[in-house]
Amino acid sequence: MKSHKPNQSLWLNHSYLLLEGGQIVSYLGNQQQSFALPLLVLALTGSIVQAGIAISLSTIAVIVISPLAGALVDIWNRKTTMLICDAGRTLLTITIPLAFWFHTLNILQLYIIVTLTGILGTIFEVANTAALPNVVTREQLPAALSQSQAAYSCVRTFGSLLAGVLYSIGAIIPFLANAISFGLSVFSLGLIRGNFQSQKEVSHLPLHKSILEGFSWLWKQPLLLFLTLINGADNLRYGAGGLVILVLAQDLHTSPSGIGAIFTAAAIGALLGNLASNWVRKYVSFGKIAISMLWLEALMFPLYAIAPSTLAMGLIAAAEELISPIYTVSINSYRLIATPDSMRGRMSSTVQLIMRGAQSIGVIIGE
Repeated sequence: MKSHKPNQSLWLNHSYLLLEGGQIVSYLGNQQQSFALPLLVLALTGSIVQAGIAISLSTIAVIVISPLAGALVDIWNRKTTMLICDAGRTLLTITIPLAFWFHTLNILQLYIIVTLTGILGTIFEVANTAALPNVVTREQLPAALSQSQAAYSCVRTFGSLLAGVLYSIGAIIPFLANAISFGLSVFSLGLIRGNFQSQKEVSHLPLHKSILEGFSWLWKQPLLLFLTLINGADNLRYGAGGLVILVLAQDLHTSPSGIGAIFTAAAIGALLGNLASNWVRKYVSFGKIAISMLWLEALMFPLYAIAPSTLAMGLIAAAEELISPIYTVSINSYRLIATPDSMRGRMSSTVQLIMRGAQSIGVIIGE
């Protein structure tokens, strides 16, 4: 896979551009569906509870399937797995607009599709993370992670605006856009030559032993384990943070548009942080980044409670999100470089399980 030169620009790494381009389009499509799903469920049922169930099914799928996903992408061919996952998500998602147009769409179908696409999406994300170090060089990896997160921050900033426009055209259009985005991802993946893993390091253990080996390996890596648990604790705070910010903003009599501006400021801060992360890594060691970023986040979050205005909350949100990506890119680079290729799927799935699980618990605590 890595026939390119070590110091070659990422913009000349065609495999990376195809992989990343497909994922950005897919992420944008997913955002359209995430915006439209609760609105469609409310239109079909009038039930806020059922809308909440539809939203939570995808997260439940991530938590339940993650350990299995990691073992599978270390056993199976990662490229083939990713192609099958996105082809499956294309076919599943397209059934929503089709059923809607034929007046057969019901809540059970939505529940099943959200669950199945959540499972396929979990496997795909783990495979994508594990594959990246085989698509770029070691020297390119931090920049690749930084650029990926910057692109996702842009989608996060402006994607909701697009989702609102598409939904206003037709309630089912965001789902059609998502199906098309998965199809484009399949197309871009198919153009990439080579394998997404080292054939010499593919795990050949039985599935249950492969899962246990993954947990055992991480347990024997004290620094990786510590950083993962710290990340989990931070995500617990992050999960509750959104609701806390919302409540504090309402206490300041902030309008809905003002609340939206606070979260937009956070997204802009995240974008700037991702752009700055590669520059910071050149001058600051990983250890100093980890310690300083975690302390800064811990000190900044309480500032929301004493913020005197909506503007101040927006500035705090932007500053906090500016810090987070610098740490995230550094720790993810370290994880992927320190982990053998045969373990990357299981390492990535364990991290995903802890992150999403902690964030979900945080949301519950925040309520």
